[in-house]
Amino acid sequence: MDTTQQTPLPTYDHRPGAGPTLVFLHYWGGSARTWDLVVGRLAGRDVLTVDFRGWSRSSALPGPYTLGQLADDTLAVLAEAGVTDYVLVGHSMGGKVAQLVAATRPAGLRGMVLVGSGPAKPAAQITPEYQEALSHAYDSAESVAGARDHVLTATELPEPVRAQIVTDSRTA
Repeated sequence: MDTTQQTPLPTYDHRPGAGPTLVFLHYWGGSARTWDLVVGRLAGRDVLTVDFRGWSRSSALPGPYTLGQLADDTLAVLAEAGVTDYVLVGHSMGGKVAQLVAATRPAGLRGMVLVGSGPAKPAAQITPEYQEALSHAYDSAESVAGARDHVLTATELPEPVRAQIVTDSRTA
């Protein structure tokens, strides 16, 4: 039976199945839906997707919205879902969160898959101008489309995925 949890923790979806649980963590501005096309190809596998605090179905949860808080939330979601044997799969910010979770050396973590992720700590060369631009990346549908087309991907995406990115990013 598939389950969706809504608790004081971030909302997550858990589809029990075979093997270690594949725990999918989305990018900044994404949602659990980010992984729909991947999860759809994993019939029979145990998968868990999370809407991080501050995004999508978890947008109403209070801060802080730090990477450390998201890592703590991820560990709490795993405990609540009863997941004890898992692989973290993180894209961009989700990869940073996965690194912070792994740094705590939790029992049950078998490995990580990082997709387009930098180090968990920001690079020292990030300028105030770049930080300012990032802080406005999701202010409007147009700015989201610009980030999507010029930062998040180097390839053409199907229109439903392009629209989903704008919708998810504006639901924070």
